[in-house]
Parts: sequence; structure tokens; C-alpha cells
Amino acid sequence: MGDPAGVGPEIVLKALRLHPEIFEQCQPVVFGDIWLLEEQARICNIPMEIHEVDLAEMKLVDKPGVINLVTVSGESPHSAQTPCGRLAFRYIETAISAALKGQVMAIATAPINKENMRLAGVPYLDHTEILEKLTGSGHTMTLFITGNLRIFFYSRHIAFRDIVEALDIEKLAGRLQTCRDHLMKIGIGQPRLALAALNPHAGEQGMFGDEETRILKPAVEQARKNGVIVEGPIPADSVFHLAIEGIYDGVLSLYHDQGHIAAKTYDFYKTISLSMGLPFLRTSVDHGTAENLAGKNKANETSLVEAILAASRYAW
Repeated sequence: MGDPAGVGPEIVLKALRLHPEIFEQCQPVVFGDIWLLEEQARICNIPMEIHEVDLAEMKLVDKPGVINLVTVSGESPHSAQTPCGRLAFRYIETAISAALKGQVMAIATAPINKENMRLAGVPYLDHTEILEKLTGSGHTMTLFITGNLRIFFYSRHIAFRDIVEALDIEKLAGRLQTCRDHLMKIGIGQPRLALAALNPHAGEQGMFGDEETRILKPAVEQARKNGVIVEGPIPADSVFHLAIEGIYDGVLSLYHDQGHIAAKTYDFYKTISLSMGLPFLRTSVDHGTAENLAGKNKANETSLVEAILAASRYAW
């Protein structure tokens, strides 16, 4: 359900009450609190039917529009004392436990607020770190999908000044091989990859930086020796367009904003995030908690709908 102070409860309600196509593909289960949904139903004037699920039994009502809910905290709007960041973490933690037990096949997450989680004493930075630690997974990769544009990320939440220092030939070559494997896992037989450049014009033979010739090209050459079909480094101002045109099945972006800007500009509401490398699939909306919109019946649920459908489509 995401952070209670954000738009998560609203988009969950709207997704499951206004989009019957979800129920044609899967049986969604919400991990959260009933009073949050009831509050949003009142604000949005959306009639609601809830079936509270016993986590031990997981008996669901298979009826379009009925929200199967695992109540996590049991708090009420009048007695709730737990910080929002702590509640958000509990929702994720409970869903992960259910996925590891095989009670659910995949997880689609509404947005969380990293600052709220920090203030609540949650010892993890973001969804990805929570998922990695609580599942005991090694390195995971984020894959953005919007239309036929697929973007992986070499690094996630690091300062811009640290990006160059994080570049490494061996790691880049390994990540390119992992990108290929992840694309094959979602049904792409022989993926064609591109590595995005760091500098303008891919460095222009060292005129605008030497990272392309010193690190990126050797990484591509090494990945090719390992059987990866990959080109690059390709200037970032064109590589994403080439992928949209179908030249490449996936792009490895070097840092957070490089790929986020491309995906969100192409289609903000239909961009979804897949966490690859976990024991189960996790998908997510590609937007934040938007606390300025919370409680106003103004949130757009499209990204969550796409995330739920993707979780059903790609679950392993």
C-alpha cells in the first residue's frame, strides 16, 4: 500500500475498484490497513467491498472489484501512533514474507518516502535495499519498462559526483551479461543491448572526457567476448530513441537520472519498474508519494495498474 501519508492508498483503491482488467489476469492481495482504504473510499466517493484475509490461510474472494486485504498493523485512524515510514516498512516486510512462502507469486509496490522511513528508524534506504536484505539476495538490477523501451541501471541512488568513480570495466561487463540474462527471463530470446555513454557525444574521442575510451569501450568488448550482443557506448541523447525504434531490446543506463528522464519523458504514467535478481518478481510504480496530492482525489493510478499487470505477466 506504500506510505500512508502519500498517494499509495488512493491509487490502490482506484486500481482495484476502477480497473476490472486486473482481475482478468490475477487475484490481487493488498498488504496494508483497512482504515486507510476506507478513508480513501470516502474521499474519492468510490464504493468499496473488502474481504479481510487471514495470512495463515490466504483464502481469497475471487470476484472482480472485491479487495482482498491482509491487515498488517491493525491500527485505526484515531489510535494510530506508528510513524508512516514504519507502517510502510511493515507492509513491505509482510508482503516479502508471503512471497518467500509462496503465498503470493509477485509483489507490486506503491511508493514510499525515504525520509519518512529514515525518521522512523528503518535501517534501509529504499525498496531495493529492503528487498535485497530481507530475501538474502545478492546484487539486483532495476529494469524500467515503458512500451518497448527497456532500461537497466548500473548505479542507483548515489551522488552525481560519485558516478565516474563507480565505473569499472569488470563490473560493467558483468552487468551487461546480467542484463542479457534478465531480458531472456522475461521472454526476449537473443537480446540486443546498448550501453549509454557518460559524456556528450560519447566523449568525442577524448575531447569531452575519456571515460568512454578508458572504461566503457573495454567493458563492451569484454561483454562481447562473453557472448553478449551489445553496442556502445552510444551517446545518451540518442540511445533511448534508438531503443524505442526497436534497434535495441535494452539499454544499460549509467546512473539514476540518465534513464529515469528518458523513461518518464516518453510515458510518465505507464513507466513501471521491475526488480530483477530476487527469488520472486517485484514491480513498482515509477513515481513518488506525491504527498501534495494525498487525500485530494487527484492521484493517477495508471502506473500502479501497469505495475500490477506486469507483475502478473512476468511472474516466475
